[in-house]
Amino acid sequence: MADTIVDDRAVFTCFDSLTYAPRGIEITLPNSSEKHYIPDVLEELKPKKKEHLPDFSCEYFTDEENCLVGLFWSDGESKRNYQVFGDIMSFDATYRSNRYSMVFVPFIGIDNHNNNVSFGAALLASETAETYKWLLRCFLKAFGKQPDVVVTDQDPAMKKAIEEVFSGSRHRLCMWHVMHKLSTKVGVTLCNTTDFKQRICDIVWTDSLSPSEFELGWHSVIQDFDLSDNNWLGDIYDMRESWIPAYYRDELMSGLMRTTSRSESENHFFGQVCNVRSTLLEFLTHFETAIESQRHNQRKNDHDTRYTRPQLKTDFVLEKQASQIYTKTLFLDVQVEIVGIEKCINVKLENIDGFTKFFIKDFDQLCNSYFEVMFRPEDTTIHCSCRRFEQFGLLCRHIFYILKLYDVKEFPRKYILKRWTREAVPNILYRQSSHSGFYTDLYDRNQSVVREIFTAQEYTLSRLYDDIEALSLYKEYVEAYKTKADELQYVVPPPSKRDRASELNGTCKYNKRPVRVPVGYKSKGSGVHNKRIKSKQEEAIVKAGKKSRQCQNCKEYGHYASTCSKPPKKT
Repeated sequence: MADTIVDDRAVFTCFDSLTYAPRGIEITLPNSSEKHYIPDVLEELKPKKKEHLPDFSCEYFTDEENCLVGLFWSDGESKRNYQVFGDIMSFDATYRSNRYSMVFVPFIGIDNHNNNVSFGAALLASETAETYKWLLRCFLKAFGKQPDVVVTDQDPAMKKAIEEVFSGSRHRLCMWHVMHKLSTKVGVTLCNTTDFKQRICDIVWTDSLSPSEFELGWHSVIQDFDLSDNNWLGDIYDMRESWIPAYYRDELMSGLMRTTSRSESENHFFGQVCNVRSTLLEFLTHFETAIESQRHNQRKNDHDTRYTRPQLKTDFVLEKQASQIYTKTLFLDVQVEIVGIEKCINVKLENIDGFTKFFIKDFDQLCNSYFEVMFRPEDTTIHCSCRRFEQFGLLCRHIFYILKLYDVKEFPRKYILKRWTREAVPNILYRQSSHSGFYTDLYDRNQSVVREIFTAQEYTLSRLYDDIEALSLYKEYVEAYKTKADELQYVVPPPSKRDRASELNGTCKYNKRPVRVPVGYKSKGSGVHNKRIKSKQEEAIVKAGKKSRQCQNCKEYGHYASTCSKPPKKT
């Protein structure tokens, strides 16, 4: 098989369609004498990125054999999202991404539409503490600050790296990853034929219990089902302060860490990107497509928020204000609480140190206890014992009940978190100066003008959407101005015939010491034969994806017609 050169823009389009033609690096596939070449982005991207993409970050490192061990990247849009939504971040190293057995590590946050948003990604051939330390240092270098909370799985190497590099962050374990193993660790029969699983979930997936109440409930379940000898249950109980909500229910935004559907959504999203048979080309193509899909949905949600008017359900003045403050998704959540005011009633009040303490009965709750709301009218300071604001950054119905009782006319600004608002992430454009060769941030220079143009354009398109004639006229106007704008652009001279010929025939220069694919690294769970221990579920998935050989003589699987023991069929 002849050596080939693959077009760089086809391979690394996830690096924002670089417009230069970099050199190639030689990739020798394991157990193969054939050589393949892919663009040497690892070499060319670092010196070129400041010229082409000043906000793009890419770091990598190799071992003594020059085999790739780690690759990290993030772009400008991811960094802008992180500045607003980087209070809570999760990263998961459970995805096998390609045929080189490199682990895909996405960094994930939650945007102002309550959807997952990507901050960056990495490929790792080694899952040691040192590798994770390198990765987190790259992340810190690119983003400039640590997240408030980091959510991961139970990997001890990851835990060690976080303690050293993200020393200012609170490390929590993903509840979904822990509870996902429950049936496997205690037995499917026990979970399906008894109320064991329901009782465990009742004390785990709640923030209404205190630590002592959780411990009492846990020991009761363990004793009732005689599971005191189960080592796995003992292990997760010992680390309970890292994943049980009862131990961190007072921490800001802690409610975002325990959503099962979010983890399942993330697994499905990146599961489509990862395939153990994929080449690096295929993986990066899938990754770019997935990220663009995610960002398209984010832009669509922004558009729907700006140009659709939610239906109000009450005459409470704060409901209308909330519809103008929050994104559409978050407003619907707030609206549920405002409507829930009618299910609340105050049964008692006390005056304590300048605060009025209310005891609110919520008839939507099954419990017989009351929610305690502390309110100081002078500066609209308010707090509820349900801790909804502390955990999610959104006010609860019990607080709205008191605000309505006091006829508060303006939404308290101190209780509006920017991360949930319509304008959490401003529109930012980057364009290349036609003469100087560097990028100019138009948002910093002409902020108000750029925003007005975007708003006017989106409003116009929204209003004209159903009128094809008006849309056509608007398109003609835009095209005419686009032609005028093109006349102002500097025309880059075409590549020389020699450069073009070199690109086509593959005679461009390669590195004297090319970066090689990772070979011989053992991932988590690897045994002496360098094979990762697989669960029964994973083995079934892999087996289902393989096509077994089929004999064309007897139609049975496992051999060919040439080795079939049965007499050949007559034709």
